[in-house]
Amino acid sequence: MNDQDGFKLLVLKNGGRIIYSGPLGQHSSFVIKYFEDVPGVQKIRDNYNPATWILEVTSTTAEAELGIDFAQVYKNSLLYQNNKALVITLSAPPDSKELHFTTRFSQNGWGQFKSCLWKQHLSYWRSPSYNLMRSMYLVIASLLFGILFWDQGRNITNQQSLFNVLGAMYSASIFLGINNCTSVLPYVSTERSVLYRERFAGMYGSWAYALAQVTIEVPYLLAQAIVFLIITYPMIGYYWSAYKVFWYFYAMFCTLLYFTYLGMLLIAMTPSFPVAAILQSLFYVMFNLFAGFLIPLPPLSLQSSESEQDHHIWLIKISVTDPVVFILPIAANSQVVGLDVLSYSNILDSKGYAYFTVWRYTEEYYGVW
Repeated sequence: MNDQDGFKLLVLKNGGRIIYSGPLGQHSSFVIKYFEDVPGVQKIRDNYNPATWILEVTSTTAEAELGIDFAQVYKNSLLYQNNKALVITLSAPPDSKELHFTTRFSQNGWGQFKSCLWKQHLSYWRSPSYNLMRSMYLVIASLLFGILFWDQGRNITNQQSLFNVLGAMYSASIFLGINNCTSVLPYVSTERSVLYRERFAGMYGSWAYALAQVTIEVPYLLAQAIVFLIITYPMIGYYWSAYKVFWYFYAMFCTLLYFTYLGMLLIAMTPSFPVAAILQSLFYVMFNLFAGFLIPLPPLSLQSSESEQDHHIWLIKISVTDPVVFILPIAANSQVVGLDVLSYSNILDSKGYAYFTVWRYTEEYYGVW
């Protein structure tokens, strides 16, 4: 740069740190004097190229021999203080005012949400690797579950057949929910870097992005639940009534929702995708273990010991924190409520349930309300 003192010179060391920023002077006199005033630096020889001399005396090897850091020397110099004062003076011209906006964002909350929702819509529509793969998995898994539990919905003749009906819905919910949670992790992790850039640029708030992200999942998961219902309900042979069909659909829809939102939550809570992928396994085990199917709720009576009562209470407390625990009550509500099994001789086991209906049995054995 030119000014009244001549040219300005900026010298950087390795790593981009400034070691000199100031006037060059006649025949580089100012910059030569600056570096010669540093203790230990050799004087420049007569008729020697100043640029070559500066590079030699400020090299990494020269710094190591002298035991100094030229960047720190510059920060402690009067030249640095003068440059800093000049920057402050020029950054606030006379009669100027700081920029001020009445609102943080250019749009209101509703406008931010609509913009984020439209952005998420385009992003989801252009991500077949995410949406198409999980949809194909659901179709294939639904066909497999329909074949495995073919025509078992009305064939309740013993305890095992009752477990088949409850287990069909429970296992399908667990498998499809885990697949959705696993699929959403890499996608949301990739989108998070875009969120950071656009949020720091002041385009929208975090809450608008989060609300749009959970909202855009609803139509896709709704379509998945409908496809699952169309495939599995007639193949398994459940009872056809509006009440039972609705609860069957509702159970699967809610399962897909909270497993997908669990994946989003793990990405939001963890610093990176690998950490979230490791942590998800813990949630899968806990959800499956305390869902009430592998470890059913033990029956209580007036003769139950104190330890049995404590075990019962703690199992209920842990199960309440498990969202999967609501699958079995919904399954019972949708399929076995209202069925009277007194006409079957071997429907239930010998633990005092022989005179109960299926609904009463599931209520006592699984804690269904």
